[in-house]
Amino acid sequence: MSYQHILVAVAVSPESQRLVEKAVSIASPVNGKITLITLASDPELYNQFAAPMMENLRELMLEETQLFIDELIAKANYPIAKTIIATGELSEHILAICSKSAVDLVICGNHNQTFFSKIMCSAKTVVASSQVDVLLVPLS
Repeated sequence: MSYQHILVAVAVSPESQRLVEKAVSIASPVNGKITLITLASDPELYNQFAAPMMENLRELMLEETQLFIDELIAKANYPIAKTIIATGELSEHILAICSKSAVDLVICGNHNQTFFSKIMCSAKTVVASSQVDVLLVPLS
């Protein structure tokens, strides 16, 4: 089976490059599209006095996330159709993108780190609710 549009859930982690490489190896023979999605880190607001500082931190983290995504794209050596930096529940974003954008494969990493654990929880929800194939790639 050939996949025409692959959605890759990445984290700001070097292991994400392996996920992009996997997507490229699947998409390139058929000139398929690749979309990257990640969650923006959102610092906790511990009290109302910290809110102004947290906004600056939020902007900095979003900028760092975008720089990381740009680096993934540069190393992919394959055109990336779209990138999405989301907030909230990753599985909800993945399911919505799959239905709206004709995605036919979702690639997620399987790793023990905290962020990838969140992705794995989302992957379980996506597997249970998705109408498309989901590929879990071991990253350990």
